[in-house]
Amino acid sequence: MARRPIDISIPDLSGKRALVTGASDGMGLGMAARLAGAGAEVVMPVRNPAKGEAAATEIRRSVPGAKVSLRSLDLSSLASVAALGETLREEGDPIHLLINNAGVMMPPDRQTTADGFELQFGTNHLGHFALVAHLLPLLRAGRARVTSQVSIAANRGSINWDDLNWERRYSGQGAYSQSKIAFGLFGLELDRRSRDGGWGVTSNLSHPGLAPTNLLAARPELGRGEEVTGRRMIRVLSEKGVLVGTVETAKLPALMAATDPAARPGGFYGPAWPGRVGGPPAEQRLYSRLDSAEEARRVWEVSERLTGTAIPAA
Repeated sequence: MARRPIDISIPDLSGKRALVTGASDGMGLGMAARLAGAGAEVVMPVRNPAKGEAAATEIRRSVPGAKVSLRSLDLSSLASVAALGETLREEGDPIHLLINNAGVMMPPDRQTTADGFELQFGTNHLGHFALVAHLLPLLRAGRARVTSQVSIAANRGSINWDDLNWERRYSGQGAYSQSKIAFGLFGLELDRRSRDGGWGVTSNLSHPGLAPTNLLAARPELGRGEEVTGRRMIRVLSEKGVLVGTVETAKLPALMAATDPAARPGGFYGPAWPGRVGGPPAEQRLYSRLDSAEEARRVWEVSERLTGTAIPAA
């Protein structure tokens, strides 16, 4: 008997402005399409204009009347992040939903961002931290919900405080875990600081589980000529509906966290099947590496220093 498709309902988002990073393909494209289908105006900041236009065209084709637009963004460049922030602030439209979804995963050799940070830490965490800092006036104006996409990798490893940029001894997996732990701690600290400062912004976390997404595919631009070890098995299990998720289900936890009226500020959403790597989305117990408020404050403070962005307390 065929397995019943896994999906969620999304409330009417007419009149809302949503921004999704990493929306030019994969899960991000699926998220952007679903938000547009619910009536939101969707802003898609992309690094590759041609790829972004193809994605926007696909959304317009599948969602008649979709309101989608492109902006330029390279999360591995703080100058690019600042430029997007300036552009959107000049437009002046409040942002109601922000899904921080974009990311890079496990280049085999150490690479750096335009600003000299280890690529995964600089892109996955610092780029998004700076983006929120630059967009905060618009997020406050929209009383926004911010959802930050972490990973099951945030449930292992640690922050390499003695060598945040992995200059002495590089581990692709270790650096990836660090980037997602830091990012998760930031997302929770954002919610705490907003609550304490009366910003009106709520923030929560999601993770997609395990699915044969583009993150695991061959990425020549990262120096990875072949797909990540194990992706073939993940794809087989995904096709059989066993344990792991699909590209379609992987986007659902972030959509639930970002749009469900019952989604909790400071909550953590991911797949609900045993092992928490596949199945329908649900709120989950927070990973132990993300539950330290002291560690989160430390991440926030070092991120302000490294990115040169200060987020005022009020």
